[in-house]
Amino acid sequence: MDKGALLLKAVDISIVFGGLRAVSDFSCELYRGELVGLIGPNGAGKTTVFNMLSGLYIPTRGQISLWDRRGKVHIAGKMGPARLNRIGVARTFQNIRLFSNLTVEDNVRIALHGSRSGTPADVLFRLKGFRIDEERMIRRTGELLELFKIDHKKHELARNLPYGEQRKLEIARALAANPMLLLLDEPAAGMNPQETQELMKLISFVREDFHLTILLIEHDMHLVMGICERLLVLDYGRIIAAGPPADIRKDPAVIKAYLGAEAVGHG
Repeated sequence: MDKGALLLKAVDISIVFGGLRAVSDFSCELYRGELVGLIGPNGAGKTTVFNMLSGLYIPTRGQISLWDRRGKVHIAGKMGPARLNRIGVARTFQNIRLFSNLTVEDNVRIALHGSRSGTPADVLFRLKGFRIDEERMIRRTGELLELFKIDHKKHELARNLPYGEQRKLEIARALAANPMLLLLDEPAAGMNPQETQELMKLISFVREDFHLTILLIEHDMHLVMGICERLLVLDYGRIIAAGPPADIRKDPAVIKAYLGAEAVGHG
């Protein structure tokens, strides 16, 4: 499909936990090649939306449609994370979820196993197909780690990386799954201003180089206003505003609910 074609459509999705409606009638459309921000105050339901879009939660009502690379539409709201990942949805988490006792290299290689083309016999008997897969996975892992400037630490345990580099490793692992849609949940959390600036450039580059659609949750307004083409603002589980950053910055409902006078001054 060409860049700009519809990739994901959520229509009035809601979810209820024990009588509490965490998200109400959330609707959005994501198009190929877009970089969209999902913002709102703490507790607004942003991560819950991500959990529904990535298959961790099944919406109580509403529908999520996802178009794959061949243009076939899937009812994504009824699929689990593994199946959605195979179609092309990858994500990171607000709280980093790495295999902390594995090396940096192995964390990325694990995400590449779904792309193996060899047969079980190739793996069992270490035949040519297995060796081809291994060489390709090692090469691809090196490319991703180099992109994020952590290739020199590939043999270190993930838990020993500084926080900012763990964030980068998590994004690298998500990209290893060759996604169409990348969901980034607070990628700049815990980073200093210099690391955040580098991350802004990296996210923009990754979107172009990997031909991705990116939806990100972020509290750093400088980052959001600087790289996102469009913003969705959530408050109490409902969208209260949507549009380009310049419009969102001036929206009275957004200022009241979330940004505040100081944050509005960014950018």
